Amino acid sequence: MNSETLRILDSIARERNIDREILITDLEQAMISAARKHFNSMDLEEFGCEMDRLGGGIRIWRNVADGTQEDIPLSAMGRIPAQTAKQVMIQKFREEERNSLLEEFVKRQGELVTGSAQRYEGGSLVVQIDRAEGFMPRSEQIPGEQFQPGDRVRCLILDVRDAGYQVKIVLSRAHPDFIRRLFEAEVPEVADRVIEIKAMSREPGFRTKLAVSSVDSKVDAVGACVGVRGSRIRNIVDELGGEKIDIVRWNESSQVLISNALKPAEVEEVSLCFELGRATIIVREDQLSLAIGRRGQNVRLAARLTGWDVDILTPDEFAKGLATLEETVRPIEGVTDEMLDKMGALGLISVFDVEEVGPEMLENELQATAEIADAIVAACSDRAKIVAEQQAKDREEAEARAAEDATTADALLSEAPSAAVDEAAEAAADDILGGGGAKG
Repeated sequence: MNSETLRILDSIARERNIDREILITDLEQAMISAARKHFNSMDLEEFGCEMDRLGGGIRIWRNVADGTQEDIPLSAMGRIPAQTAKQVMIQKFREEERNSLLEEFVKRQGELVTGSAQRYEGGSLVVQIDRAEGFMPRSEQIPGEQFQPGDRVRCLILDVRDAGYQVKIVLSRAHPDFIRRLFEAEVPEVADRVIEIKAMSREPGFRTKLAVSSVDSKVDAVGACVGVRGSRIRNIVDELGGEKIDIVRWNESSQVLISNALKPAEVEEVSLCFELGRATIIVREDQLSLAIGRRGQNVRLAARLTGWDVDILTPDEFAKGLATLEETVRPIEGVTDEMLDKMGALGLISVFDVEEVGPEMLENELQATAEIADAIVAACSDRAKIVAEQQAKDREEAEARAAEDATTADALLSEAPSAAVDEAAEAAADDILGGGGAKG
């Protein structure tokens, strides 16, 4: 072995990002293992090996009984020990490469990276990132998104695991932090922490809501994230394949934040019940479907963003709930107008709310006696059953009407084409007959 060996080791060290000294130490240990196997020795201290760091020469020796060292020529060890040394070296190099990968990618966990799609394995996408392969489980992929081999893939390093024989690098495009890193890459103010993403909720592939605030009063947080003519947000939406992104202004007031989170719907009023962690939102009839969103998506994301359980009502529904509550509670002896006002201030706007909070809370907050609190809850519980039955009946009737309307519409549509065909045929016949008569 000579300087050529050193050049090979230097090349491996550079390509695999492994310390050159570690590789040399592994090589020395491999030669010692080969010598022990050649001489059938069990003594771990019997043989030694040292490689010249400058010239590349390797010296192997045997420690004899009198304390001296007996050099062993490499040629004397034969082919089998050389093969043993080779196998040990390969194993050691693989271990060092694995350790190097683990150390490197553990530091990069949470980082935004760009890789190249390789293949799909059992639904997971394998992506080449630098000198390593990462995998993106189906659960971390954006629904409906497909990549072809060689496609550019931008993703988040979600987790790095030591799997014993290899390093597992878990990637994600569905995690909320992927959106956060994209904003850091596209919006300098977010990367510089001038703008802070205070909260986020996401349904990958469909919609994301972000609440942002600025530490500098001169910087408009929402405007900076959107960019001039929407340039910044457009780049992020394009990267996500058209996923909608709502950017709302953060506010320490839960009422204001919830109103902002439900945009683009216009909110009339917000009633908070801290005891239940519930926010009741009042919106006009024409804003109801917009506030709820397609399949409840808008209100669901707003609830996650704000941390409140959100109920949306129209003014009529809100007033009806309050009226039912007042009708139920007012006849109870000992209940005053002040108690009713306090219940409204506490966000208790229906008999269901009162039933859920229980008598202990009413006793403490309304300054009511235990008997009055128990009577209020009992009355609301009984009324809640009646209201629930009526609501169920109303829903059934509404569904029946919708089904009947749909059936009628289908019937009309099925008749329309045949009528149109008859009219077209009759017109064609008239044209032909009329044309023939003119010629004759």
